Amino acid sequence: MTIEELKAKQARCQLCKEYLDPKPILWGNSDAKIVSISQAPSLNVSKTGKPFSDKSGEKLRKEWYQVSDDIFYNPDNFYFTAYGKCYPGRDPKGGDRKPPKICAEIWLTKEVNLLKPKLFLVLGRLPSNYLFPRKDYADLIFNNQRLNGVLTLVLPHPSPLNIKWFKDHPKFETERLPEIRKYIRKALGIDPTKTNPKGSEAL
Repeated sequence: MTIEELKAKQARCQLCKEYLDPKPILWGNSDAKIVSISQAPSLNVSKTGKPFSDKSGEKLRKEWYQVSDDIFYNPDNFYFTAYGKCYPGRDPKGGDRKPPKICAEIWLTKEVNLLKPKLFLVLGRLPSNYLFPRKDYADLIFNNQRLNGVLTLVLPHPSPLNIKWFKDHPKFETERLPEIRKYIRKALGIDPTKTNPKGSEAL
């Protein structure tokens, strides 16, 4: 099976139609340089069909990765997938509901095995725990990992809900993020010595 064949099946998926509105977010080409794996689309992403088209995505692009929208949304650069392919709905206790594990088991596992990027980026605790079971979350973030032999970087989700984690781990932004940016730029073929402290210029 090819990635395009898999995406065609994903687009028709109705596995969770009984408790959410199936609208899988599909973005990226089979030979994309970087594969980004997150938890699930937000409500705004579900409406726009565009990954990370929300406040968290703005922080990710401009402050963390410091790349332009043109680079970020180029399907030859980034392939976006997630533990859950559809918006899971609101949790009465706050935030979004946890996406169903069956989605990861059916789709994400196949994608990880089919795709051969230069770099995997895994955002958030849920997909990290799924891909690297029984490993400490902070250790995953502060140390390089491997998925199918490919360099893999684990990041916390840039959501404001993670403010406590950021306060408890200040070295993520001061020490780990600069390393992550270098790996991203190398994978994209961008000179890693370039700096873009405000994320305002296209790299």
